[in-house]
Amino acid sequence: MNLKGSVKQHQTVETVTIEANGMSFTADLGGDPQGELVVMLHGFPQTRYTWRSELALLADNGYKVCAYDQRGYSPGARPQRIEAYAVNHLVEDALGVVDALGHERFHLVGHDWGGGVAWMTALLNEERVSSLAIISRPHPAAFRRALDENAEQRRRSGHHQRNRERGATARILANDAQRLREGLARSGVPKADGDAYLETLNDYATFDAALNWYRALDLSEEFFAKVENFHRPTLYVWGNQDVSVGRYAAELTAQYVDAPYKFVELEGVGHFVTDQVPGAFPPLLLEHIRRINHNVVHG
Repeated sequence: MNLKGSVKQHQTVETVTIEANGMSFTADLGGDPQGELVVMLHGFPQTRYTWRSELALLADNGYKVCAYDQRGYSPGARPQRIEAYAVNHLVEDALGVVDALGHERFHLVGHDWGGGVAWMTALLNEERVSSLAIISRPHPAAFRRALDENAEQRRRSGHHQRNRERGATARILANDAQRLREGLARSGVPKADGDAYLETLNDYATFDAALNWYRALDLSEEFFAKVENFHRPTLYVWGNQDVSVGRYAAELTAQYVDAPYKFVELEGVGHFVTDQVPGAFPPLLLEHIRRINHNVVHG
């Protein structure tokens, strides 16, 4: 692991570079170096900044925490080929970062696209994942089923196809990313937080790479055929005003977890939970991980 250019963000969290899978990932890393590792995966159109409150709380409570800008978002992890953004490679990145940090087991957290990567990482590597905490993104099998069975979910997921269209990058970034800024604002993201994301994403190469996640997605590929029920403690948080994920898909997720499972519905909250209500998820996440540790010790 190569740590360079550290910039203090919080008393126990700093920005570093993590070398993994032949690439360099920009990451916020901190907390107790000997603590249990908690890795956080951001969604679209966001960055590691989305986990600022969670990082601070967990770091102050004795955990080792890491949130990194994922493939395409980190300048040093930006392959050119669309195929390089397939989900199996995103999973390899998550495991590569954990390996670089010197850990075998870890707690995994994800939102939106990061939630999808977190689900697949956990499902295919259960022996390494102590717990899973997800915002918005349903279990992959629940999501696929909802797309097949629920017209409302198909409508909510219409942006997937739009983001694959030729010219999508230029269209969304036109006029100083006006379309993107307005979309975040409509979803309850404060301007200051939207501006923080745009510091990274208001750049053609970065945003085009972020859209490659959509272009590379193939739900019919063999990789997804390996999806089964999950068998580790899981926290699933969903805002009932989420424009991307409806109730059908969210509630269906419970059928695919054969372990202690907690579903938290946030009334009146949209898709971008950590920005719209930054105080909501951190205590839920801390309680979730603490409960697991208590059960291990006292179970």
